[in-house]
Amino acid sequence: MAEAHQAVAFQFTITPEGIDLRLSYQALSQIYLSGLRSWKKRISRMRNRVIKGVYPASPSSWLFVVIAILATMYMRSDPSMGLIAKIQEHLPVSSLSLSVQGQTMLSVLVFSTLLWLSLILTLRFCLKLLLSYHRWMFEQHGHISTTTKVWVTLVRLLSGRKPLLYSYQTSLPCLPVPPIKDTLERYLESVRPLLSDPGFQRMTVLAAQFENSLGNRLQRYLKLKALWATNYVSDWWEEYIYLRGRGPIMVNSNYYGMDFLYVTPTPIQAARAGNTITALLLYRRKVNSEQLTPSRVPGTVIPLCAAQCERMFNTTRTPGEETDVLQHWQDSEFVTVYHRGRYFRLWVYKAGRLLSPREIEYQIQRILDDPSPPGPGEDRLGALTAGDRVPWCAVRKQYFSSGVNKRSLDCIERAAFFVTLDDEEQGMMGEDPVGNLDRYAKSLLHGKCYDRWFDKSFSVVVYKNGKNGLNAEHSWADAPTVAHLWEFTLATDAFQLGYTEDGHCKGEVERSLPPPQRLTWDIPVEVQEQVSISLSVAQALADDVDCHVFPFRDFGKGRIKKLKISPDAFIQLALQLAYYRDRKTFCLTYEASMTRLFREGRTETVRSCSNEGCAFVKAVESGEGPEHCRRLFRLAAEKHQNLYRLAMTGSGIDRHLFCLYVVSKYLGVESPFLTEVLSEPWRLSTSQTPVQQLELFDMKNHPDFISLGGGFGPVADDGYGVSYIIVGEDMINYHVSCKHSFSETDSHRFGAQISRALLDLLSVLTPAKTENSQAQDKKQQ
Repeated sequence: MAEAHQAVAFQFTITPEGIDLRLSYQALSQIYLSGLRSWKKRISRMRNRVIKGVYPASPSSWLFVVIAILATMYMRSDPSMGLIAKIQEHLPVSSLSLSVQGQTMLSVLVFSTLLWLSLILTLRFCLKLLLSYHRWMFEQHGHISTTTKVWVTLVRLLSGRKPLLYSYQTSLPCLPVPPIKDTLERYLESVRPLLSDPGFQRMTVLAAQFENSLGNRLQRYLKLKALWATNYVSDWWEEYIYLRGRGPIMVNSNYYGMDFLYVTPTPIQAARAGNTITALLLYRRKVNSEQLTPSRVPGTVIPLCAAQCERMFNTTRTPGEETDVLQHWQDSEFVTVYHRGRYFRLWVYKAGRLLSPREIEYQIQRILDDPSPPGPGEDRLGALTAGDRVPWCAVRKQYFSSGVNKRSLDCIERAAFFVTLDDEEQGMMGEDPVGNLDRYAKSLLHGKCYDRWFDKSFSVVVYKNGKNGLNAEHSWADAPTVAHLWEFTLATDAFQLGYTEDGHCKGEVERSLPPPQRLTWDIPVEVQEQVSISLSVAQALADDVDCHVFPFRDFGKGRIKKLKISPDAFIQLALQLAYYRDRKTFCLTYEASMTRLFREGRTETVRSCSNEGCAFVKAVESGEGPEHCRRLFRLAAEKHQNLYRLAMTGSGIDRHLFCLYVVSKYLGVESPFLTEVLSEPWRLSTSQTPVQQLELFDMKNHPDFISLGGGFGPVADDGYGVSYIIVGEDMINYHVSCKHSFSETDSHRFGAQISRALLDLLSVLTPAKTENSQAQDKKQQ
């Protein structure tokens, strides 16, 4: 909109009488207001930089230090021990032309400022030391040591009252490099239940050879990187695991998030899109102004790294020949909308003002009512982002680097985010709610393979019946960051913005809003041919994915906690039991754990298939006695919790071995041990989506507003991908995926095995009631 106004803000013509200048004051006014918004954002960023720069102190504390120094000097005492006089001696008195009193005052200000900065650095160092303490995580619930109690008090004192989103960043510790001996011991322990005796003996020899020869050399390089870099894992993890992948990112990397399970706030597609877009932009405003409350470890005062929020909006992944690149822009005043094969640029600000939800609904309805057909090759253009990366890079470089195609592609890539107005209806509905829920998941995971822009940081999908969801690109952030955004969006949409009685967005509409701008393309035959090739690759991948989504309602977190067991450990052991029953064997199991206790931390692997867990599963399947099974379960659950804690606190296995492998490649040396370790398939890949903002949802008054969570595609061709979200006290939602092409996996069958395993675990852990206790229950009834 600003570009259009700049074009007509003033016009001039040369006449015989001179220059005839005509001004559009309305256009100039809008340009002025838009510029004013931009300057306000710059000032806000400068202010936030100052506040973050002095954290955990505050800018006002400088004045307190100055007054304290002046007060002590007024009492004929020198708190600087002669430093103020030294500063005064070195002041350029001749150029300043100050009196003796003025020179003294200036010296006091300089000393106070230096003292204040020294105190800030000291406080920050102390906070960093405190946040490096992780022993609290290994203490039993209800048995907190005195050391931990004192530590919590000190953390509270140094954390400040109102930290900004990024206030803790410089105080977070760096991820430590674990001793190579510990990592190798933990690795060998993790693969013991998966290998035969000769196989385990061979791996033990390989590990010992690696440690005694190449391992220590690689470790020294890794420690050097850890001293220099903020995080010794994250940059390599982003590049080599995500950006260097040359296959499709659709299904293989991207993941999805779903709408409410039972409720659709409005059946009107344009209205739902209006509130959803508004809620996302309100979240972006909070991120930009850093007014978003920093995330913490649930139930504690321990902050988590917020670095992943920086590239949430105005970000896209652009293809390259060898590696992709993440591009991020500081701001964007528009979103890109896809509907029935056409792309539109929708401005969401007018003269520096965010459009109201009703105005965005009005604009979305204009797109829905637009009868124009897609241009030649336009409708399936998004398939380029769903196929292989190298062909997309070649086509982008040759046909989208100039002219109308570049301008339109820039509109997509520079947009705040991407919106798809889907012409299908989705959700748990109709005569086949189970099947429809599975189709809903597949639609969000890959859609039609051309109606999403998979390169964008995230794409919002709004369906014809008002259901919504999102598809997120994985390289810039992990699922908990996107889940936090989506929780805020759903809660703001349903409980804060709301709808009128007839289902429309609230607010007024300024009818003079210019219509959304249709993007134009010039798609030659060569590009259309590559679009067809990419689409066939993506379609084959999408058709192969088998998804099953189901809510488990028999019991939930509340019942598990009454047994004094970690819900996550309970669920993971149920997955081990389910997989053993499904495939008659155990497998290498991946559970994602976050390392955001450290600066720029992302994830670490919890190897959930342990010796203790396998012993418990075998005991259950062989019909061992209940007491024996309960004892083995307690050991397995405690082992799993300990593995999770080690992963969170920087003592995991896989990221360390991955970085050692990267160093070996840089040095041009081969390691048989590392090559074998990193080629092992994860046939059971699992992840929990945590509910992070319980305060946004009122489960007592609105129990139907339950989130379905999200899911992802299978990591191994012959394995399962399992995502789960613990909702409230009485429900666990599961997302199971696998591939049709492998005949021995079936998502519905495995889902049934999970449900059965959960019920069997509960029956094993619940002691049978005696006759006396049953009689007492009857009396109470």
